[in-house]
Amino acid sequence: MASSSSPPSWWVVAACVVLAAAASSPATADPRDGFTAVRLGDGNFQLQWPYDVKNSSRYSFDGTVRRLWVFSDDKPHTPQSKTNPRTEIRMTGYDYLSGVWQFEGTGYVPSGTTGVSIMQVFGGGTATTLMLHVYNGDLYYYHQQVVEHNIYDRWFRLNVIHDVAASQLTVFVDGQERFRVAGKGGDSHYFKFGVYTQMINPTRRMESRWRGISILNKN
Repeated sequence: MASSSSPPSWWVVAACVVLAAAASSPATADPRDGFTAVRLGDGNFQLQWPYDVKNSSRYSFDGTVRRLWVFSDDKPHTPQSKTNPRTEIRMTGYDYLSGVWQFEGTGYVPSGTTGVSIMQVFGGGTATTLMLHVYNGDLYYYHQQVVEHNIYDRWFRLNVIHDVAASQLTVFVDGQERFRVAGKGGDSHYFKFGVYTQMINPTRRMESRWRGISILNKN
């Protein structure tokens, strides 16, 4: 006769199923693991906006959220520039030639914004080594490949890791790896975020919002 203290057979089977499922579903690693955040101050956030208007007409910061917007018929950020309109923040003080570096920020793109870059790793054989564009609510690598669907009207955590020696970039959205691609060369790199008008069907007004910006590196 079985002991009255022995667990019923159904309980044993259920426990085995739970343990097996846990073993087959390893936890997703945080993209920040192994990295150290650098110190950032106001001087590390260099705003670029259409040269003929006040920056307050294209940018606001309430101490938490940075809101950047631009119009497709705006001027470039300097009178000498031949580039498209932008309101972007160029991260300064941490340009890099080598190593493994990471950008982290929580972004928001309001519905209706399209035809725009919202984040880039500058420096490469074609000026940039990575750009993330928004087209019709989806996040793209340039205009070539979808990285994440349905980013309109929600906050999303973006992490971009650049391993210079390996010439590899990895994009995470909300802690999940979404895209991995080879770099485009270049001797010096830095991060930018905001709105930068692109050639394919930009809307008249484009906006992105950001909070929790960090730069990290791996020693």
